[in-house]
Amino acid sequence: MKTADVIVCDPKPLRLWQRFYLIEVLKGLGVTLRHFLGNLFGRKYTVTVEWPEVKREYSDRLRGRHVLLTREDGSPRCVACYMCETACPADCIHIEAEEDPNSTVEWEKRPKVFNIDLLRCVFCGLCVDACPKEAIIMTRHHEMAFAGRQEAVATIDTLLQKGPIDAIDLGYRPYYGRESRPIPLPIPVRTEPLPKAPRPELAANP
Repeated sequence: MKTADVIVCDPKPLRLWQRFYLIEVLKGLGVTLRHFLGNLFGRKYTVTVEWPEVKREYSDRLRGRHVLLTREDGSPRCVACYMCETACPADCIHIEAEEDPNSTVEWEKRPKVFNIDLLRCVFCGLCVDACPKEAIIMTRHHEMAFAGRQEAVATIDTLLQKGPIDAIDLGYRPYYGRESRPIPLPIPVRTEPLPKAPRPELAANP
């Protein structure tokens, strides 16, 4: 069994003015003021996006609001199999099924009630993965505000697809259609890599 030497590192004793922490507080305020003035006049390497005037470009796999896709005749593709409701870890999906009178298959079901409580939803995308009919997808629409809890419950009327699928800002879905492109940030970023500090064990043993 290897025994390692124990190195005891005693902190340096604080001087008199350091015990009052006044000098250290002023140093910290100086750093904050320097960054504030630099960002105010120079605006170099800032990381703040001036939303809503400036909006960041998000990934094609962003998990935003849900959409229930429809068939060519306008009927929902959902067959009310309850798999998304079962897979939901937040228990925010509520489905009530009924028999589809227009179906060509015997005992085909359709959702009579399909509600998603967006305040309980964690936007994990498990409902999209669990759906066997690819009936539910997620868009990149994530800016939501509600005046009450009732407005946060998305019903089947608001979830159903409106218009062609090309008009939807598609997000997380089973098939992405194209490769995810690099996100061009609307703010300047540092391109050169930062210098790496040498590791102590490498510096000690040349």
